[in-house]
Amino acid sequence: MAVISATTPRRRRAGRAAEGTITVGRSPLGTFFANLGGVVFAIVMFFPVYWVLVTSFKPQTEWSSFTPTFLPDQPTLDNFRSAFNAPGFKQSLVNGVLITAIAVVAALLVGFLAALAVARFRFYGRRAIILVVLAVQLVPFVALLIPIFLMLQRAELTGDSIIGVTLVYVVLLLPYTVWTLRGFIAGIPRELDEAAMIDGCTRGQVFWRIILPLTGPGLVATSVYGFIQAWNEFIIINTLNDPEHQNLMAWLMQNQTSRGTYWGPLMAGAIITSIPVVVFFLAVQRNIASGLTAGAVKG
Repeated sequence: MAVISATTPRRRRAGRAAEGTITVGRSPLGTFFANLGGVVFAIVMFFPVYWVLVTSFKPQTEWSSFTPTFLPDQPTLDNFRSAFNAPGFKQSLVNGVLITAIAVVAALLVGFLAALAVARFRFYGRRAIILVVLAVQLVPFVALLIPIFLMLQRAELTGDSIIGVTLVYVVLLLPYTVWTLRGFIAGIPRELDEAAMIDGCTRGQVFWRIILPLTGPGLVATSVYGFIQAWNEFIIINTLNDPEHQNLMAWLMQNQTSRGTYWGPLMAGAIITSIPVVVFFLAVQRNIASGLTAGAVKG
């Protein structure tokens, strides 16, 4: 005789409230430990940011002291003045903005057209191109640094030129850009293209009126990734360019001298360096959420 038994999952807890509704979830003890773990994780992740921020406002007598203080006794802005007036800071800021802006725009322009081609058109070698783009992302870019340096040196694009390092950044961003935007474009139904063409639109009008607006969130999300990668990059530009043509990340290393590290100006410079990333992120954060969500369900 068959026996039918009902089992209850161990982690499933059901409680019947006075109104007759049933609530399902963790036990109170499980919820407590989950919240405690989240708080501890948040503290651990935020503490380095807090320490950088606090140190940037400490006078030299405090940040060079062997006894750490969690709050500055005498807050000062001298570290920020020292960072702004340091040799090479303003030029490094201009270099970083120019290189990052050009690299991101160029990578989005080229990457978007390439993604459109592999997502909307069928041609010989299309699948091979997609696999190559994916495989390129698996190669550590640092491993290619010496051949790239020799090639750019022969083309006289190293040292006092930002063109060479900008081209390298475009190449660095292109695989991710193509792969990501291809998913967004492939998620747009082809029926929209066909309906627009039946209504009289040309392929160019379909691109401007259908595909480009619907890919907007994807372009924003991809641009954020490209901006962070190009702005925070250090090894490539430090290898290819001289100190007068580097970005703020490379400039931060100049605060480390043979006589020690100037922690106050270094932390102030780190805060200043992170401001453009924070501002850019806040400016486009609404589109990031929709872009990431769309990229998660379209392929």
